[in-house]
Amino acid sequence: MNDPSGQPNASARIPPPLVRCWTDAVKQAAEDARARQPAADPNDDPKRHRRRWFNLWGRATETYLRSSEFLQVLKQHIDTLIATKRAGDAHSSAVDINNSTLPEDVRALAANFRRLLPDATRCRQPAIAAESESTVTPQSNESLSGPPKWATPFDVVHEESQMRLLHFSPSRVQYAQPVLVCFALVNRPYILDLKENRSVVRRLLDRGLDVYVIDWAAPGDADASLRLDDYVGSILDNAINIVCEQSNASQLSLLGYCMGGTMTAMYTALRPDRIKNLILMATPIDFDGHNGLLNLWARRETFDVDGLIDAFGNCPGEFLQFVFQLMKPVQNFAEKQLSYLENVGDTAFMEDFETIERWSNDTIPVAGETFRDFVSMLYQQNRLVNDQMVLAGESIRLESITCPILLLVAQRDHLVPPESTLAIRQHVGSQDITTLSIPAGHIGLAVGSQAQQELWPSATDWIANHSTER
Repeated sequence: MNDPSGQPNASARIPPPLVRCWTDAVKQAAEDARARQPAADPNDDPKRHRRRWFNLWGRATETYLRSSEFLQVLKQHIDTLIATKRAGDAHSSAVDINNSTLPEDVRALAANFRRLLPDATRCRQPAIAAESESTVTPQSNESLSGPPKWATPFDVVHEESQMRLLHFSPSRVQYAQPVLVCFALVNRPYILDLKENRSVVRRLLDRGLDVYVIDWAAPGDADASLRLDDYVGSILDNAINIVCEQSNASQLSLLGYCMGGTMTAMYTALRPDRIKNLILMATPIDFDGHNGLLNLWARRETFDVDGLIDAFGNCPGEFLQFVFQLMKPVQNFAEKQLSYLENVGDTAFMEDFETIERWSNDTIPVAGETFRDFVSMLYQQNRLVNDQMVLAGESIRLESITCPILLLVAQRDHLVPPESTLAIRQHVGSQDITTLSIPAGHIGLAVGSQAQQELWPSATDWIANHSTER
């Protein structure tokens, strides 16, 4: 692990093992991809030819990211991070994750990648700029210039230490049951309302649905002891009670995205009488498969989740950002740069690009014990589908879920493989289960043009048709 003190330029230092091995492997993957790429047809679109090469490069790189060699280096990197934090605490000089090796290592990764794609060095974009200017340390959007986070006005109807409850009211409420959106604990939920034409919130409102969104707060040191059962059995339960009270409704439709979907599935199994409809969006349910890199990297033999949380208290947002960027290196450190260069004169593209970049860099920590619970109980033990999940003394049985279910799946999701979400069909008691799927990625399921034009009109129709008209 590299020491950033007095070394502001990551690329000027001897790279740590993870960066060195990763860069060498990506370089070899690039050479292999070039060797397999057919010669360019003079009549072929150059952009299409480059995209095919990027696809080959990405597949070759993912092969390495799944190898035992990489898993050993990743384990070494994480273990060194833990040891560095413990050593700092032992000397009464706590290591600040914001100034630790993680942002420096990501800068080194990006710098080395640019050497494999020289044209991208001219790129100046928020996430990966030139070495002397670059910073990939996630930060709150409050500190960034630009438009407001949310495109649609809302009222804060409830606020407590761990969350704000936002209310987006349509011009006319047509259905008795409101929709409550529960986002993941890692990123911020305004990805669901970035712009009017790329807004899940707006599509729900346009259908006459009354919409509430949980905006999770960043946990502080004092919140590290919060458990998964605190979020599911207490905070989420409180939000549902408030929404039902404000809407004068006995039930609501509960929409969960990613980790938030796993939490909403747990809640619905515990309190099935409160939920009219359950909508799961790119939601991990069965964690047993290894199609997703996260499932592979989170295995006990690679990831010491206890050591990380014991050392840091909360799981740092920077650590999660580091992992997410490492999962799709060709896309994050090369293809994105080329797309930027190819569309630098396209105002609409640039606006969308910068808006999404601002969101993707706005990660927050996850309460330590909640993160420990989620990784150990789900990624490492797969308790939810094995009827072994217990929260606050209550056993969670997915078969207790009998309400209508809508599954929204992204076919190219690298974070949550589609089969992980679809597995819920074999475990619930619901007779009414609908699946909508599009060829998109994890975030494209929310903001992609196909999602907005095709998936969400169908999804909002499903919610409306499964709700009670006023």
